[in-house]
Amino acid sequence: MTASNHPRDRAVRGMFDDVAPRYDLLNRIISFRLDGYWRKAAVAAVLRGSAGLVLDLGAGTGDLTFTAAKSGRGGTRVIGLDFSLEMLRLAERKKQRAARAREIQFVQGSALFAPFKAGVFDGVMSAFVLRNVSDLKLFFTEAQRVLKPGGTLVTLDMFPPQKNWFSPLYALYFYRLVPWIGKMLSPNGQAYRYLSQSVRQFHSPEAVAELIEAARFEPVQMRKFLNGAVCMHVAQKPRARAAE
Repeated sequence: MTASNHPRDRAVRGMFDDVAPRYDLLNRIISFRLDGYWRKAAVAAVLRGSAGLVLDLGAGTGDLTFTAAKSGRGGTRVIGLDFSLEMLRLAERKKQRAARAREIQFVQGSALFAPFKAGVFDGVMSAFVLRNVSDLKLFFTEAQRVLKPGGTLVTLDMFPPQKNWFSPLYALYFYRLVPWIGKMLSPNGQAYRYLSQSVRQFHSPEAVAELIEAARFEPVQMRKFLNGAVCMHVAQKPRARAAE
């Protein structure tokens, strides 16, 4: 069975198709609008080099794609890839009023089989995608494949927070209240029960860093927000060695 035919991938794609109309609104409500700040941090990390062509893996409705295009220097182009047709339809509608819309392109496809040649992107980024992927090793291998030597990978996602005073408050909010909010505002309340479960059952940030390095990236830098409930990973594909 290929990853693109994995039952989990099909279920997740259908779920995102269902929640697309309320996806942006619920992101803002659930994160108290902090999701925009986290995305800006991810974009700053992927654009800190000379990022001419950037790939957004799991672009969804395009928020990260649009942020990168708006923040990039002249010549920066951004491609958003996602497997949900309904999410991409919303992204295309948002593109009509986006800054630097000509520098943005959306493509439907799987992040596990990215439809691009090897070594063409200066940067690869994703936001809140990793928990939804059926094969993280393949995800990072594909990201490494399409990056140019020296290119930057930046991922942003939610994780179980570190065990201290904050974790009981987070558990009450995210594991109990968020599914209720999703049920009230979304046509697919099950999607937000899935959201809570996917975070509860996800790897630690340190385990994800190990998976990235195992895909032949240089040592990973991590930046944690909200006591580790959100974490950004940044890594580079090694530069080609000069012939001896």
